[in-house]
Amino acid sequence: MRARYEIEEMARGAWQVVFKELPPGVSSARVLSEVGALLNPQPKPGKKVIEQAAAQLKALMASQLDRARDESGKDDDVRLVFEPSSSRIDRNEFVALLLAHTSLETSAPINLVAVGIDGRPCQKSLADLIGEWCSFRIRTVHRRTEFRLQKADDRIHILEGRHIVFLNIDEVIRIIRESDDPKRALIARFTLSDRQAEDILEIRLRQLARLEGIRIEQELAKLRGEREGLVRLLGSDTLLRRQVIREIRADAEKHGDARRTILLAAATASRSEVAAVADEPVTVIISEKGWARVRQGHNLDLSGVVFKDGDRAGSAQECRSVDSLVILSTEGRAFTLAVASLPDGRGMGAPLSSFVELGTGKVAHVLTGLPEDELLVAKTSGYGFICTYADLLSRQKAGKAFLSVEEGATILPPLRLAGKDHLAALSEDGRLLIFPLEQMKRLSAGKGVQIIGLHDDESLRAVVAIQGDRVTIKGMFRNRIKTLLSEDRHLGQRARRGSPVGQLGQVTLAAYPE
Repeated sequence: MRARYEIEEMARGAWQVVFKELPPGVSSARVLSEVGALLNPQPKPGKKVIEQAAAQLKALMASQLDRARDESGKDDDVRLVFEPSSSRIDRNEFVALLLAHTSLETSAPINLVAVGIDGRPCQKSLADLIGEWCSFRIRTVHRRTEFRLQKADDRIHILEGRHIVFLNIDEVIRIIRESDDPKRALIARFTLSDRQAEDILEIRLRQLARLEGIRIEQELAKLRGEREGLVRLLGSDTLLRRQVIREIRADAEKHGDARRTILLAAATASRSEVAAVADEPVTVIISEKGWARVRQGHNLDLSGVVFKDGDRAGSAQECRSVDSLVILSTEGRAFTLAVASLPDGRGMGAPLSSFVELGTGKVAHVLTGLPEDELLVAKTSGYGFICTYADLLSRQKAGKAFLSVEEGATILPPLRLAGKDHLAALSEDGRLLIFPLEQMKRLSAGKGVQIIGLHDDESLRAVVAIQGDRVTIKGMFRNRIKTLLSEDRHLGQRARRGSPVGQLGQVTLAAYPE
């Protein structure tokens, strides 16, 4: 059930949507209350912040709707007015937003319990009811036609007997006057039936007039024509159905009135098809303790960003307001969060754990990207694989299982692979292995394949994607930072042990492009 509305044009190209009829059981106050709840959502019991979907819808509604008011009165029983924030907003999308998230469009449940043709009460669909009613009408018209045919045959039978009387009236009178049993005599003489003979004997003298004979012939001709039509109707299912249709149309013209509820083919205003959030460049700021906020624009000076006591800057992701943020937990689960649902940068932000259900895990890494972006996901256990950013996306608040993390292993920062053709892996004991990127396996989820050969007590310190087969390694040597260039001996095949990088200690940074 959808409210009726019209778009009123105003001065200087402005316009507004006016609803003048509401679905049954819906009031103007209820609709305005729903709009207010959308613009000012409240956290659920036990939660400190509003849910992601509510925050996103709030931003969407605030960007589309400027004002809503009730102008109902003596001139108009219902007059709900909605003014868009800009006349440039798409009108259909604006109306769809209102219909999808308020009671301006609602459903009307009907409990169709009825006694069907089988005589048993049960719940039926509308199609079942109409189908049974049509079957009942066809059966009714068929039975009525059979009844009429029976009556016509009976009347024809009587009239045929009377017609014999008028053709032989003198002889009939003589038999009746002279015979001791005139009924049997008439049956024997004119081959009549018992009913015909009984009817002849009960005819009044006034019915023997010549004019009556003409009427009998006319009625016989009419009945025989009607009988022929009834027989033809009973012998053809198509003709019978056409007769039912004609009767229904005739009844509709005679007894029907103008429809007051408009029936139109239309799709339900889907909540996923309404206008999207304004597409603009934004920067997501994430602290070390996982607090996130959004500021408009790219290439921002973040030196003045203030964090909570004991917290500091973590990472900054440049993206679009319509993008999705992926949170990778320490347990290997991937969570998707709409960037538009994050708080703006005027405050301290909100913890990412309040938007998703991390469970016993913690935030390991946060990243953004396009669905087709290729990433390398690796663990300190020495395993990893290549995936796309789309493989990380999930619609579930509880996320999805993405990466199998071995006991004691941690997830290294995911690497973007655009324009890269080699992979350099550095083990904890200072062994370096460089191999072609094409040797890595592409998966959508799982444990991955071995990147570098490690002993039981070893781990993968760092991995980097590079263009070419040379990298530089930075480390400490005699309390001074020293840089070494990789050599041919570091080149090999995936899953090999690699070769030492030299006498470097405290290797804190992995490979950098040469």
